[in-house]
Amino acid sequence: MDVRGKVAVVTGGAGGIGAALSRTLAAAGAQVVVTDRPGTRVEQVVSEILADHPGQAIALTGDITESAVVADVLDLAARTFGPVDLYLANAGVGGTAADGVSEEDEWSVALEVNVMAHVRAARLLLPEWLDRGEGYFVSTASAAGLLTQIGSAPYSVSKHGAIAFAEWLSVTYGDRGVKVSCLCPMGVNTDMLNAGRAETSGAAAAGAKAVTSSGEVLEPEQVAQIVLAGIAAEQFLILPHPEVLTFFQRKSGDYDRWLSGMRRLQASIS
Repeated sequence: MDVRGKVAVVTGGAGGIGAALSRTLAAAGAQVVVTDRPGTRVEQVVSEILADHPGQAIALTGDITESAVVADVLDLAARTFGPVDLYLANAGVGGTAADGVSEEDEWSVALEVNVMAHVRAARLLLPEWLDRGEGYFVSTASAAGLLTQIGSAPYSVSKHGAIAFAEWLSVTYGDRGVKVSCLCPMGVNTDMLNAGRAETSGAAAAGAKAVTSSGEVLEPEQVAQIVLAGIAAEQFLILPHPEVLTFFQRKSGDYDRWLSGMRRLQASIS
């Protein structure tokens, strides 16, 4: 897909990869609805975009796990720019519970944000896309969804779910004009990774050590450029860290050896 003149939605757009995707899409000629939770700097991100690309971005805050909020986002896009062509389901949460959050609630939040938000968005987007015979869904998952994350089970399992849903979308609707890409980076210089790097123990610290010891930490802007290249090529698996493909091939080639290696990595960083 050539994103010039296309209408895009970016969730989780207030920072990190989402903000970089929003800026990069606008610079490439797309019109962008940037959304994130209330209290985030999403309005500031849009103001920065508008300074360089007048009229090409608008902000909306809300909980993207709620179907009503997704509907509001799609309606705002249609009223402001036109029907949505490209939906980047980028909002995500880590799997480390904050103080006062139970383990079960942690699972619930991870599954709601990292998986069910994608499902609810697709349900609303698909009828129009199928009528038009085109549309593009980009899922921000993680290398953790291909390789399993050391540390947090909710994060790893939910990211596996995000990849599985993206695969299902492509298998089910790919021959009817719906394109799908799945972004699976390792370490990216974001608040989520840096929060883990600041910890001295626990699941977040283990996860951060695992990704930073396995590859380069990329800047969000680097990842965004790679995503746009993947969209242009209509490529399903977008891997900003090429070594992830090697790791994935080793996993599929000899599962028991890979599991043993992951246990050794876990021991080395604990």
